[in-house]
Amino acid sequence: MASGSSRSGAVRIANCSGFYGDRLSAMREMLTGGSGDPVDYLTGDYLAELTMLILGRDRMKHPERGYAKTFLTQLEDCLGEARDRGVRIVANAGGLNPAGLADAIRALAERLGVPARVAHVEGDDLTPRVAELGLGTPLTANAYLGAWGIVDCLNDGADVVVTGRVTDASVIVGAAAAHFGWGRTDYDALAGAVVAGHVIECGVQATGGNYAFFTEVADLSYPGFPLAEVNADGSSVITKHPGTGGLVSVDTVTAQLLYEITGARYANPDVTARMDSVELSTDGPDRVRISGVVGEPPPPTLNISLNSIGGFRNAMTFVLTGLDIEAKAELVRRQLEAGLTVKPAELQWSLARTDHPDADTEEAASALLHCVVRDPDPANVGRQFSSAAVELALASYPGFHVTAPPGDGQVYGVFTAGYVDAAIVPHVAVHSDGTRVDIPCATDTLELRDAATPALPEPLPDGPTRRAPLGRIAGARSGDKGGSANVGVWVRTEYQWRWLANTLTVELLKELLPEAADCDVTRHVLPNLRAVNFVIDGILGQGVAYQARFDPQAKGLGEWLRSRHVDIPESLL
Repeated sequence: MASGSSRSGAVRIANCSGFYGDRLSAMREMLTGGSGDPVDYLTGDYLAELTMLILGRDRMKHPERGYAKTFLTQLEDCLGEARDRGVRIVANAGGLNPAGLADAIRALAERLGVPARVAHVEGDDLTPRVAELGLGTPLTANAYLGAWGIVDCLNDGADVVVTGRVTDASVIVGAAAAHFGWGRTDYDALAGAVVAGHVIECGVQATGGNYAFFTEVADLSYPGFPLAEVNADGSSVITKHPGTGGLVSVDTVTAQLLYEITGARYANPDVTARMDSVELSTDGPDRVRISGVVGEPPPPTLNISLNSIGGFRNAMTFVLTGLDIEAKAELVRRQLEAGLTVKPAELQWSLARTDHPDADTEEAASALLHCVVRDPDPANVGRQFSSAAVELALASYPGFHVTAPPGDGQVYGVFTAGYVDAAIVPHVAVHSDGTRVDIPCATDTLELRDAATPALPEPLPDGPTRRAPLGRIAGARSGDKGGSANVGVWVRTEYQWRWLANTLTVELLKELLPEAADCDVTRHVLPNLRAVNFVIDGILGQGVAYQARFDPQAKGLGEWLRSRHVDIPESLL
């Protein structure tokens, strides 16, 4: 059990990292910040699909690594503070080598003179079994484990638990389940913790970061990290330390709930949370209550992520200034393609019309022509490509210049998602004394299926409309899921919802976002959040590291959508 207790017996679980590279000082800030109740658990999410590729390449060079080194930096500063305050730490910073990170933490604790029981969870790494499982030859292959290995380690008294690839919410679910003694079939409670975990695992995205209505946040210069006060029934309150920057509101929480999900069913290895059951309400300044979450048995399969080296990539960007932009682009494209002695396997051109007529600065008068090449052979995208581009400097369009000198190609990665039977994936809790405990997979399971489409609200009556940006009334949050992207769009009143639900269809989305026109797009309706969520399959090619488009992680896709003009009823404006 955690050492502390707080409002009505809730356990306070804080977050101190949303990605590998997040604010280093966040761990100390969450341990010592604010004048309210202390936190009981400190959690951190360090892993993403791209991060696993980065760690895989790190492990190739240094087999003893493969974990998030910044977590060790944070612990060097904060391990003693955490132990003095009785705060237990759970993080997925182990990446591809949780055992190695656990050993490094023990060595750090001994050097600091801080007694700490360090445990870890392993079994997610399927790389040694890829041939057996028919997964090809990836650089990394990892299954997404759940929370019960974490629970076992905490129940054994661990002060620090590090894991490999668990689902992002599992570090929060594990802390709450250990604290309250939940069982494997306490689905509503577990689902509530999944939802709370989904909100806080991306750090300050829950407190005003990347928030569509950021101009309404009084102080976003240094937003505080979030924490969840989770109750025994799984309901929770999302908040932050008093006096810290940012904002916790129904809208900031809604934005994060829509991040990187699909539809009404949000599957985790321990429970499927019904996102269409989530109810949000204000619980005071910077406090949002999450209640009503319904849980169902988890699916019998686990998600897996495969990262492979796809080949080599290079790029050149030509600056086209002033008049005749299209003709200049056509000329240099024809010249470069004719001048390449070896054609790369892939050659892609895109013209960004960032130029403005009669511009008062040269930059504002310029467009950018991007050329990207990929090939299995680095020689085909190296200097033979970039030098051929630069050699056109005195022989092409007027005003020729490029944004970077010639260079060699760089390795790029390819991401593939998949599923495996949960029963064939080991899940092992390794206690601080080395004892190994096998964690059984769920036996009560339910095949994942789409929820029934809810009835739409009554459309608004006909009336005058005005052409205006969608973002005048709607917020959005977007992100990557492998080669796909999701865009969640929400509004703040029931009257706006009646319009949005009946207007923003798949057809209109494709019209507003022409880059999605040839993609399969699915719309999911979430009335409790006054939101629609779109999944755009294939828009990111073969994953983030492939860099298939200008915004390879789709972070700005929602803001592009909000900037597009639609006919909005004047009564809403």
